[in-house]
Amino acid sequence: MALKILSVVGARPNFIKIAAICEAIKGVNSLASAKQIHHVLVHTGQHYDNNMSDSFFNDLELPKPDLCLGVGSASHSAQTARIMERFESAVLNEQPHLVLVVGDVNSTAACALVAKKTWCQGDQGAKDFIPKLAHVEAGLRSFDRTMPEEINRIVTDSISDYLFTTEESANQNLLREGIPENRIFFVGNVMIDTLLRHRSKAQESTILQDLQLAEGREVKPYAILTLHRPANVDDKRVFCHMLDAFLDISKRMPVIFPAHPRTLKRIQDEDLGDYFVDHFVPGPEPWDSRVRIRLVPPLDYLNFLHLMSEARVVLTDSGGVQEETTILGVPCITLRDRTERPVTLEHGTNVLVGSDSQKIITEFDRVYCNGQKLNRSPRYWDGNAAKRIIKVLVDDFLPERSLVASG
Repeated sequence: MALKILSVVGARPNFIKIAAICEAIKGVNSLASAKQIHHVLVHTGQHYDNNMSDSFFNDLELPKPDLCLGVGSASHSAQTARIMERFESAVLNEQPHLVLVVGDVNSTAACALVAKKTWCQGDQGAKDFIPKLAHVEAGLRSFDRTMPEEINRIVTDSISDYLFTTEESANQNLLREGIPENRIFFVGNVMIDTLLRHRSKAQESTILQDLQLAEGREVKPYAILTLHRPANVDDKRVFCHMLDAFLDISKRMPVIFPAHPRTLKRIQDEDLGDYFVDHFVPGPEPWDSRVRIRLVPPLDYLNFLHLMSEARVVLTDSGGVQEETTILGVPCITLRDRTERPVTLEHGTNVLVGSDSQKIITEFDRVYCNGQKLNRSPRYWDGNAAKRIIKVLVDDFLPERSLVASG
């Protein structure tokens, strides 16, 4: 009997994380004469823009999804309800032994709830069962319950059977919340698995030339900006104060801003176009008084990874980018007051500044003057996290046929 796993993806960070899981499963199946794991990949359709979804399957060599739920965009409640309704049918049709969810988006919490409320039929007269639930990237906490992601994390962790963690703080958070220790597995970071696997391939990207940031082998200094959280972009006053800081930075080096569709809509709705130029059109030189923040469309994974690898500094409110810059050794200025990934602060690559424009400029000045990259990898951020996850699952479900190395 093969272990049947139903894995869920829905948004950009999910694709990056699930790629490592798919590769680890492929490795297990290649070691046996018969397939040990029957893997079904479900795409909820939470992100449906090509650059935010489809291109990631190509860049990361992901298999095409076995099931596409096509939920699309909506309010949190409406989107969660659509995912739950459609995913329930998938669970009933597929009858998985285990549902695996990653991260903290609406697809994560919605599918977790369905998994633990759905009865499946046992094989050959065996008892009916509720699928086990595995949460990859469990235990992270910002302690800010105004963030939708925090609610998704708490809900998912509270009902999971396997909680796979990326850092020690996550282990302690789960223990404080009463999660039994035997459900918690400190395995490392699957997002870093994917980064390390594709880093050399990303070097082939021409994004620096496309954005006029390189002449031959010489790379000009530049900053990257990513911004999408409601607390930063939904209040025009807050957003404008932050943009003033980014505009100040852009007078010293180009600020490349791959705009999230949600953020781009806010820019258009609030008529904030004067802050930006389109970097794909020949524009002003960095010393020109007309210099503005360089707005570009969302980038695919490999282009963004290469752009981030060569940046002087990254300004972001993304959780995943905090992790990626830690491994790349690129200074990261996080535009939030709290982070659910404190290990990135402990290793010196990340600093929190919130939305305060003066703090943003002060921290940029410090990084600009320092100018050196940092290289300190957290424990288990070594490219083998997914192997550790699959080993745990195979050992539990198929102990007599466990072939997975611990990595």
